[in-house]
Amino acid sequence: MSESRVKRLAMTLMDATTDKDPLVHEQIFSALCYLGGAEPEEILNACEEYLRQHDKLAYPHRIIILRAMEAVVRSNLAQLDKSTAKIVIFLASNEMTKSKEIIFEWQQAASNVLVAVGRRFINKVMEEVLTKFQPGIVPHYFIVQTFANLSMTNVFGMVPFLNSILGTMLPMLGMAKQDNMRTVFCYALQNFSESIQEYMANLDQAPDPTVRRDTFSNDLFSAYEVLFNSWLQTRETKLRLAVVEALGPMSHLLPSEKLEEQLPRLIPGILTLYRKPAEAYYVSKSLCQILEAAVNIGSRTLDTQLEALLNALQLQICSPLDSSTPSMLLRMRIARFSISVHARALKPGSNPFRYFWVWRSAQSEDAQPEASVTRGMTVLGKQVALCSKPLSLLCLPIRRLAV
Repeated sequence: MSESRVKRLAMTLMDATTDKDPLVHEQIFSALCYLGGAEPEEILNACEEYLRQHDKLAYPHRIIILRAMEAVVRSNLAQLDKSTAKIVIFLASNEMTKSKEIIFEWQQAASNVLVAVGRRFINKVMEEVLTKFQPGIVPHYFIVQTFANLSMTNVFGMVPFLNSILGTMLPMLGMAKQDNMRTVFCYALQNFSESIQEYMANLDQAPDPTVRRDTFSNDLFSAYEVLFNSWLQTRETKLRLAVVEALGPMSHLLPSEKLEEQLPRLIPGILTLYRKPAEAYYVSKSLCQILEAAVNIGSRTLDTQLEALLNALQLQICSPLDSSTPSMLLRMRIARFSISVHARALKPGSNPFRYFWVWRSAQSEDAQPEASVTRGMTVLGKQVALCSKPLSLLCLPIRRLAV
């Protein structure tokens, strides 16, 4: 096929997106992807031209074309030239922000195109998207979500931008009054924190090895104060869960002295959320991350939280097990922390994490999660037997679980 014939065929296919049959829509999508595999530049330019020239085309039909563009970009990213990438980026940015109202599927499809291109052309994507992220103005919902997703798909490319993004974003947190905007800010802070941790863990491969954890710590602490002191109190479940999910990763990046100072309020605040059983998975996941962060800084505040932690963690370990793999793996993490917390109370003056490592050594990677939990608790029970009787009583719940 000549390029002009490919373009004519693509245009004919896109004209057919107005058909009401969903099956036809999927066939058009598949056909565009097939053509894009043979002539990616030609198809991407044809899609861009079609959407630009058919400004009144209804968004359900635009979605089909945007989905095809994303698929073609993902499959041919290495061959994509800069000029085509720039055209695609500009189109997707406009499609994403054309409507101030949230039209989720349409704007999500456009955002996905930007994220796909951003795997290779991150600087070009950021150059465009940052023009719509101005200080003092609450941005479009999908601008923030695009930042969040880019930070996870291209960690090394995105983290160098995060310091300036956080600086611009902080005042926006106080300006965001709608729950959906607060939720997407939480999602972004969660992803930013996770990507920063991944970047710091792989500095030997990073393009800028001079990036330091404390570059982000103060800004993230300012964001933490808004999330924990204000947004966590909301009655809106979706926002509350978004806050909880963000606090876990953020805790690893807070200044050590600030985290230690906050733990007496943070841990009880998280534990109270166990009152809502439907949210237990997210609460447990966040709590594990917060406890990991506290252990990493050698916190002594955990000693004052022992009783509350023991009670809450015991209840979670003993609750009915969800059959899904993430829940079982999380249950294992909760059990590990329950054991290490118990160990703090066992022998004053001894290494409080001796029993934690005993627990870890009792596991094998190929073991079933339930069997691994039981095996670890059985080994711990034998170690606890060496303690004095009053101290041993603290671990009776763990022994019972091993039966």
